Formats: sequence, C-alpha cells, structure tokens
Amino acid sequence: MTDSERKKILQKPSRMKSYMTTLLLIVLLWWSAENTDSSLPKLIQGAPEMGKLIVEMFPPDWSYIDVVWDPMMETVQMAVIGTTIGGLLAIPIALLAAGNVARTPWIYQPARFIMNLIRTIPELLFAGLFVAIFGIGAAPGVLALIFFSFGLIAKLTYESIEAIDPGPLEAMTAVGANKMQWIHFGVVPQVAAQYAAYFLYTFEVNVRAAAVLGLVGAGGIGLFLDRTLQQFRYDRSALIIILTLAIVLIIDYISTKVRERLL
Repeated sequence: MTDSERKKILQKPSRMKSYMTTLLLIVLLWWSAENTDSSLPKLIQGAPEMGKLIVEMFPPDWSYIDVVWDPMMETVQMAVIGTTIGGLLAIPIALLAAGNVARTPWIYQPARFIMNLIRTIPELLFAGLFVAIFGIGAAPGVLALIFFSFGLIAKLTYESIEAIDPGPLEAMTAVGANKMQWIHFGVVPQVAAQYAAYFLYTFEVNVRAAAVLGLVGAGGIGLFLDRTLQQFRYDRSALIIILTLAIVLIIDYISTKVRERLL
C-alpha cells in the first residue's frame, strides 16, 4: 500500500453532511416559527401572565377532592375498558398485517391500511365524533380509547411479529403443522411478552388521554377540569391536575415493575 493510499484511508470524513443537516434543521425551525407566529420574545412577554395563573392555582382547594374523586375513578375505568377491548381487537389485525404470517399481499396490505387509517385519526377527534352521536358521557370516551388502543397496540405488535425468529416457524412447517398450530406454538410465545408490555404502555397513555377527553364532553375528570377553568377556579383546577398526576405516577410505577418482570 502506498503512502498516498494510506493518507486517503486515514483522512477524516467530511463534516459537510453534519453541517448541511444542522442547517436544514435551523431552516425548518425558523420556517415553522415564522408560519405559526411563535417567537421567544412573545414567550418571555407572556411569562408574567403565566406567573399570575400559577399564583392563583395555589393553594389548591383540597375540599374539592370529594367532588372529583368519583370522576377520577371513572377516568381510570374508561382507560381499563378502552385498553382491554382495543388490545383484544388488535391481536387478529396484527397477525393479518404481519407479512411473515399472512404471506399474501391482498391480506396483509388491507389489514395495514385499516390499522394506519385508524391511527391517523387522533383520539380527541374520535371523542368529538362519538359525543355528537351518543351525547355527553363516558361511553364516547371509552369508544375513542378503544379505537386509539387498537391502532397503537396493533401497530407495535405487528412489527414485533415481523421481527420474530423464523427458525421455529420453518421447523413447524416441515413437520406439517397447520396454520393455527403454527401461530399458537410458533408466533405467540415469541411476542407474548412484548404484547403485554405494549398493552401496559397503552394503558398508561390512556389514563392521561381519558383525562383530556372530558374537555370535549367524553366523560371522566376532564369535564370537571373544563368546568373549573371556565369558572376561573384555578385552585380547583390545580387539585385536579395534582390528583391526575398522582394517579398517573402510581400506574406508571406499577406498570414499569410489571414490564420489568415480563421482559
């Protein structure tokens, strides 16, 4: 190897790609801020008003907890029902969407289209639609969470199915296993732990989402949060926020411990 060849090998890679990427990010940030009328000076200008709002929120009205405790539990129950039903419905669509299970494009492509279509629509839009159909209450919120859970769990599960070890599946095919045996003994054991982790993660997200869905009339604690904000009772709003945070932290801790044992 000549000296010139050694120099080419030892030459530092060009930083032009890093510079261009950084420049592109700066341009995108500037373009987004310009078109959304967002700027740091406006944020600084509004800081005193934010401070006044925080001052009005404390101390929280702890006596209001007797009023909002039942709606808070309703929010958790909405998340439980929505996650459970959505998670169960996600299992067959995830199997159909996986290319290594449903090997024909005319099966897995429509399944993926349905899954992506549902994931495109945010849960707030689902909630607003169901509130218009069924009226104010917990039922529209539960339906919105079912659709949201279905789309999220199905997407994550189908990607896990496509990443499984093909060895056991090929061995079962060689010994003449039918499709149901192939799925039951070859696919399910390899993705069961991941599915459970996705289920618990979605449940955590749904508890937060259920608290927000009430702002559009879909039941739960969000209805009371919207009411206190409209009444300018920020001390009661602070109590609702603190209670929601406490419930979410407890659920997050429990689900994290469960996921650690599963994975």
